[in-house]
This record gives sequence, structure tokens and C-alpha cells, in this order.
Amino acid sequence: MGEGDRRTRRSRKLLKQGLLELLREKGFAHISVRDITERMDLNRGTFYLHYPDTTALLRSVEDDMAAEVQALIDAHMGETVEGGSLRPVFEPVLDYTVDHREACAALFDSGSGSEFLERLQTLVYRNGVGLIQAWYHPESAEDLAYLLNFIAFGLVGLMKTWFGGNMALPKEELLSMSDALARGAAAEALGRKQSAV
Repeated sequence: MGEGDRRTRRSRKLLKQGLLELLREKGFAHISVRDITERMDLNRGTFYLHYPDTTALLRSVEDDMAAEVQALIDAHMGETVEGGSLRPVFEPVLDYTVDHREACAALFDSGSGSEFLERLQTLVYRNGVGLIQAWYHPESAEDLAYLLNFIAFGLVGLMKTWFGGNMALPKEELLSMSDALARGAAAEALGRKQSAV
């Protein structure tokens, strides 16, 4: 790996760190390129070498985190399908939010300009398709879409509420609740419809 690659990665890391620090202090709309570069002791030219604007930097932060969450999902999806429980895949995602608590707090804030919550919902939806098909074999794509939207918004909402409540609810209880709610909704929605046919 060349010195230029190392310098590029270091600069990008510092710019992302600066943005996340500033997001904890003020809304995204009030953060300028100058704020970020002054915070991290970089010049403005370094910023524009990597990103056209602050929105592109924010999306890059979200891309990185979404890719890490997807890697966790991929690593545990087989176990989840086989075990009939969301726990093997949802627990590492919760642990990730704890390990990246400050970044998640900044991105979960509605004033951050972040689309990270929506990205998480998309990840849940996209990965949930195969899972629900493996567990329940739904006959209707429309029913599957409604159910997955419900579950995606629900799981991300539970995670955001848990996070916003300073994780006071024991993680074990949150995992059990999440699993019961998601599987219960799927069984009720798809099981009732199939049994009526």
C-alpha cells in the first residue's frame, strides 16, 4: 500500500470524525466545510479532494456504517434461518450500535440530516425477504411487502427507542421482545391469510 493511499484513508477518516463530532454539537444544516476542516486541522483543499460537499461526506459515513451492518447480517443469516429466531442476526447489530454509540447517536438524531435510519430499514427489508420466505413461504408478494415494511420500521424503531432511552432496558429483554414481535407479526399476517385459503 502506497503512502498516497495511506494519506487518503487518514484524511477521509479525519473528515468523517470531524463531521460526527460536530453533529453532536449542532444540526447538520449549520455545519460547513470550514467547521470540519478547522476541527480536524486540515485545509479546505483536502476536503474538496475527497468530497464535493458536506452531504457527500455524510453519505459516505452512512455508506461505511451500512456496509459494516450488512457484513454482520451476512455473517449470521444462515444461523438465523436455521434457528428460526432473529436473535443471531439482531444481537450483533445491537452490539454494533453500542460499539459505535457516539456515531449512532449523531446519525439517529432527526436534525442530523442523516438517512441512516432509513438505510437500516432498507437493510432489514432487503435481508428479511429471504428469511420470511424460508420461514413462512408467503404466497403473495404484496403481503410480503406489507409485512416486511412493518417489521423493518418496527425493529429500527425499537432500536432507536432503546438507544434514546440510554439502553436502560436489558439487551436480553429487547432481543426477546424484538424476536417475539417480528415472528408474531409474520405468523399472524401470513398464517391467517394462508389458513383462510
